[in-house]
Amino acid sequence: MTDADFLERALELAERGRGTTAPNPVVGAVLVRNGEVVGEGWHERPGGPHAEIVALEAAGGRTDGATLYVTLEPCAHHGRTPPCADAVVAAGVAKVVAAVGDPDPRTDGVGFSRLRAAGVEVELPGGELEWRARVQNEGFRTVAALGRPFVLYKAAVTLDGRVTVPGSRWVSGEESRRRVHELRAAMDAVAVGMGTVRADAPALTARGVGAEKHPRRIAFGRGPLPAGSDLELRSGPLEEELRHLAEEEVQSLLLEGGPTIATAFVGGGLVDRLMLFVASTLAGSGPRFLGELPGPLDLLHTTAERVGHDVLLSGYLREP
Repeated sequence: MTDADFLERALELAERGRGTTAPNPVVGAVLVRNGEVVGEGWHERPGGPHAEIVALEAAGGRTDGATLYVTLEPCAHHGRTPPCADAVVAAGVAKVVAAVGDPDPRTDGVGFSRLRAAGVEVELPGGELEWRARVQNEGFRTVAALGRPFVLYKAAVTLDGRVTVPGSRWVSGEESRRRVHELRAAMDAVAVGMGTVRADAPALTARGVGAEKHPRRIAFGRGPLPAGSDLELRSGPLEEELRHLAEEEVQSLLLEGGPTIATAFVGGGLVDRLMLFVASTLAGSGPRFLGELPGPLDLLHTTAERVGHDVLLSGYLREP
């Protein structure tokens, strides 16, 4: 097996902690000695041992001269647990292959520096595996780097960029609408603007996808909320409200709603990823999904996927 294979396995292991590690990241680790996997681990819960420690303990003393493959830079600070970098050095690990560094600009590279200072070889392969590791913890990384949640803006649009179709309740098809409910279930919060609240009275719940819990449901803008609405109203400046949400351990937010709130977020540099469900329809009239922006924006890592009769276009406005 190659370095890429072992890192691939570490990424798979990390996903076993999905849903139980917040506000910590999901992390996986594989310990290899003489070509043989001697220990594996993943982070399960806050306050519990990190993935590196679990893998070292699973190796049962077969750690001297081994190579550690890990999805995130080993920590070098005392939190609820001691520094993983120190444990890696004490175990006699000869080499660490990490998918990506620490996202916090105050600590990025500190773990690697401590390892190198102790004579441990450190390698970051980069490429597709690095990107996947970034995406795997995009919410955690955005909070650590920017102090706000990762924001994904979703819209259903026609081929001519409209968000309504005359005479029809829906723009996108049933398969796309189900995908949106899956997105809601995977996010910490989902939000719209007050225009959408007044026009549609959305519930913003994750329905029909077996969601164990619903996301926090938020309305941005000036109140009051209509009678009967159980959304959470946030009326302050967007940057301030997002910072408060991050302090409340909201790491990811799905932004829905119309062009007013979308343009405020995108124009303010507050959207990290864009997803457009494009229907095979020309509306001919109606509002477009975005208003005027300060200038052009390039998308990174764009993809296109068929979802029922629609096409899902996706891309990042910044690297997580």
